[in-house]
Amino acid sequence: MNINQKYIKVEKNARYFVLGAPSEKIKSVWFVLHGYGQLAEDFIKYFKLAVNESALVVAPEALNRFYLKGFGGKTGATWMTKEEREKEINDYVNYLDSIYDEVIKYGLFTPAKVTVLGFSQGTATACRWIANGKSKVNRLILWGGGIPHDVELRSSEKLLNSIRLEIVVGDKDEFISKDQIKKEINRLEENKINYKLHKFNGGHEIKAEILQQLVNKNKRR
Repeated sequence: MNINQKYIKVEKNARYFVLGAPSEKIKSVWFVLHGYGQLAEDFIKYFKLAVNESALVVAPEALNRFYLKGFGGKTGATWMTKEEREKEINDYVNYLDSIYDEVIKYGLFTPAKVTVLGFSQGTATACRWIANGKSKVNRLILWGGGIPHDVELRSSEKLLNSIRLEIVVGDKDEFISKDQIKKEINRLEENKINYKLHKFNGGHEIKAEILQQLVNKNKRR
């Protein structure tokens, strides 16, 4: 007896969180993508300092939730696993495009400058979204992670050089070695991708003073 795999599209309720008050004064919007095992409601709290009367922060939550330990208690979310990998990437790219449209296009914030910040697993998610989706951004911040190898740099050179690419990493990050950082930098430079590297004293974490510098830098431009 043969087992046949089939697919069906279904509607799903997905949530995202917003910091700030939508108004005609909005000049910048941040989309912040959490890491593995985090929830958007918790993650967005790091970005309170980015909010003012002219800025919004939007935190989408990954579509897949799970219990962090055992069969109950605290939950977290993940953007994808290795199972049905390509389908999950396509699903979250479409999902993030939908949030972008709701916030930017239908929120009438089209002139606003858009920053996408991905943390940890969210860095790969951010890169795939920008490379494969329809949303237009001005700045990409990869914090605690790099550009995944399935985003081909040679073919993405024009796109990546049309935005401000910034990489943020702690010198004690337990998930990223110095050798990995060196390889990522070499990969960017070999493919003529412009970038700015920010190193800080710390681990795999969002550090308030570094984030404040990035926020201030955004205000000056």
